[in-house]
Amino acid sequence: MSSIAIIPARGGSKRIPHKNIRDFLGEPIISYPIAVALDSKLFDEVMVSTDDKEIASIAQSHGATVPFLRSVETSSDTATTLSVILEVLSNYEKQNKHFEYVCCLYPTAVFVTTDMIKLAYEMLQTGETNGVATFANYGHPIQRAFKIEGDNIILRNPEYWDTRTQDLESIYYDAGQLYFLKTRTLQNEKRIFVSKLKPLILKSNQVQDIDELDDWSLAELKYRHLWKGAK
Repeated sequence: MSSIAIIPARGGSKRIPHKNIRDFLGEPIISYPIAVALDSKLFDEVMVSTDDKEIASIAQSHGATVPFLRSVETSSDTATTLSVILEVLSNYEKQNKHFEYVCCLYPTAVFVTTDMIKLAYEMLQTGETNGVATFANYGHPIQRAFKIEGDNIILRNPEYWDTRTQDLESIYYDAGQLYFLKTRTLQNEKRIFVSKLKPLILKSNQVQDIDELDDWSLAELKYRHLWKGAK
């Protein structure tokens, strides 16, 4: 059963320049997901989809393949992860290469481990599962959220004010670490969150969006905490 890992890494990040190849504790950040994908030995191909020749060069130096560059359409600010993945799969199919499974790893997903990838793959083999993605629990019950109306702040859902925290339903968000999917389902449904998607639940210290420089510093602190031998 053939599988491909796709790491979408567009150039031209504005909030954090050169974000996808910026130094993260001594190594280009993109090298982390490349390394764990290769180490898992689950993939026939670990490739980086990029429009940037410098990113391509660094990715190749760390063991990934870059068999083609992105099209103009999937290199824009508005291009979606789905459009990138579908384009990659289409390009491989033109070379008569087909994959039963596709795993998307973001270039800043430094908290993904080999064991996490292997577990996602095992989950994908159970029942009628079409995909596995990472999720995390909101740190505070969102039923207790507030909103601003005019100059005042009010409860968004006042009916939950007297409900004990432990009695409120747990609600989760997309942790954005990996998406391991059946290729045919992805292509048919044309969405990342496919039907019959199973959650791989992560702890809050295994998740960090990196959109600003402060996020970057926090991610490095979390990484050092998780792996105390890190630089």
